Amino acid sequence: MKAKIVTLLTAALMVCTATVGAKKVHTLGDSTMAPYDESATVTRGWGMYFGNFLTNGWTSINYAKGGRDSYGGYNELWQTAKKNVEAGDYVIITFAHNDEKNSGMDGYQLKAYYERIGDAAAAAAVDLRGSIPSTTYKQNLAKIVDEAKALGATPIICSPVCRSYFNGSKIRRNGRHDLGDSYKVLTDKGPVDGAKLAEDDHTMDYAYHSEQLAKEKNVSFIDLTNATKTLYESYGNQQKCEAALFDGQGSTHFNTTGALLVARECARLMKAQGILANDITLPTDLTVSPAAGDFGEAYKGQGLQKEFTINGFGLSPEEGTVTIEATSGIGLSFDKQAWQPSLSVSYTASTLIKTFYAQVMLTETGDFNGKITVRQGSKTIEIPVTATAVVLEGGAEVKAYWRLEKDDSYELTGPANVIGERFQGMYVQRYSNPNAATVWPDWTGYDASRKMQRNLLTGDVWPADEIDDNPDRYIQWGVKPSAGMDLKIDLISLFVSGCGGNGMCCHVYYSTDNFETRTTIFEYKKMPANNPQFVEAKPVLTVKDGQELLVRVYPWYNGTATGKTICLSDLTIHGMAVDAGGTGIQTVSSQSQAGGRCYDLLGRSHTSLRSGLNIVRTSDGSIKKIINK
Repeated sequence: MKAKIVTLLTAALMVCTATVGAKKVHTLGDSTMAPYDESATVTRGWGMYFGNFLTNGWTSINYAKGGRDSYGGYNELWQTAKKNVEAGDYVIITFAHNDEKNSGMDGYQLKAYYERIGDAAAAAAVDLRGSIPSTTYKQNLAKIVDEAKALGATPIICSPVCRSYFNGSKIRRNGRHDLGDSYKVLTDKGPVDGAKLAEDDHTMDYAYHSEQLAKEKNVSFIDLTNATKTLYESYGNQQKCEAALFDGQGSTHFNTTGALLVARECARLMKAQGILANDITLPTDLTVSPAAGDFGEAYKGQGLQKEFTINGFGLSPEEGTVTIEATSGIGLSFDKQAWQPSLSVSYTASTLIKTFYAQVMLTETGDFNGKITVRQGSKTIEIPVTATAVVLEGGAEVKAYWRLEKDDSYELTGPANVIGERFQGMYVQRYSNPNAATVWPDWTGYDASRKMQRNLLTGDVWPADEIDDNPDRYIQWGVKPSAGMDLKIDLISLFVSGCGGNGMCCHVYYSTDNFETRTTIFEYKKMPANNPQFVEAKPVLTVKDGQELLVRVYPWYNGTATGKTICLSDLTIHGMAVDAGGTGIQTVSSQSQAGGRCYDLLGRSHTSLRSGLNIVRTSDGSIKKIINK
């Protein structure tokens, strides 16, 4: 008991020591702020880069997720963030894009209306996202503000970034999140479309009401709506603006340049208002982010890639060239296609924002160390590069496989537990494929007769204007370790396709904390119909005893549509089960080698070793995990 108490006190002391002096800015928002996986998409959220402008020990933690409105901001993102918020922290709050989902109506109120009139189908099909600017939108934000204050943190309300909706050279009213030109009103007789307000009437203006809330709550307000309006319009028209700042998938999501400039603008506006004024830096010369290239772990033989961004403002001379060089074992590229040991890029007007990629091939077990050097004139920046190659061994192979050809059954090999397929806001339409000539990748050897699971959303009609996840619509599978075991996962793969049209879009994520956080492994917008795309991730991931690894597919469609399905097949989760206690798993071939009484994973006694994993209690009372081969 004494030893246990000492251990607990030591752990508590370590936690206290780690958090003393920690200074954090927590960011809550939607897809325009959210983090994205560099290897899965060119889309970037401005919250990914906000931390670049913090100094003196301040760090930024980005909780933003695509598809979240102010309801999701409070009920999901804030519930995760507030566990980590401490007195003295700052909380930046920005929502509105998805609060417009029901054209100015509240999603929960709309569902309640259909339930009240007995239209169960219409109620089930309602997108619960959406709020009313002057009421439920402000109420949701106010709850975050009040609770952040109660924790001793400083909340900051940010109005939403504009959409790149131009009318000539100017951003349109709805691009500024003011729906006054056309919106819907929920009446006692149902939704009424086509309502309109005068230009100076801000009743349906989300940005305006976010500012009013800041005044009512006496908290700081950052006007990113007008700031991004000015930024976008500086390019002259929609085509030039989107080519420079956006990801090529519409008028909402940024590329690296756009996200970086918006993050810088937020930091600049905060500094101008005296918010963290001494802790925000706005570099006017050459910088590279991130400043260190920690590539993490991968299995021996794998390659790792990482994105870097060169930022130059006020460079001298006004025109010049920046060179990038890497030490042996590191490849450099601007397009992730051609890899070479050095690159160069020209700049004009004293300004440069350029993304490049570095790749490390892990051919030897252990640590890799290298360096990237960036030069401009007499300015030299050195970026240390580190990575670690590991070998997966010392356990029992685990494989969970869902064919998804005729049902949701699965095959399991090894000591683990399967979490069966689950549908949220979705259902299986059918498995047959009578009209679709499925074109599989040549390397599979499959022909058009091979079936996939075809899935539809509840209500069957894909809604208009969806550009990202609906948090209430997904398909999920998972695995978890057997008691006393950990799972080391090295592969997640599946096929995904759209059927019935070329507008199907989806994200595929995995998570080990029930999606409080998540990792993107696939993004595809407007998939070609009947052409299965192979999704493959090779993470270095440990699922601890008591945790669950969940894999989710979040689909949406590009525009209103019926009869369009998302098709799935051949989901595989692979890894190795190891002893959670760290003593390892032994492999034997005979009973005499076991050295004790044998039990299965449910604790049932057996007179001899069974095939697979056995629990063995030796004569001295110790426990071993043994694989019989």
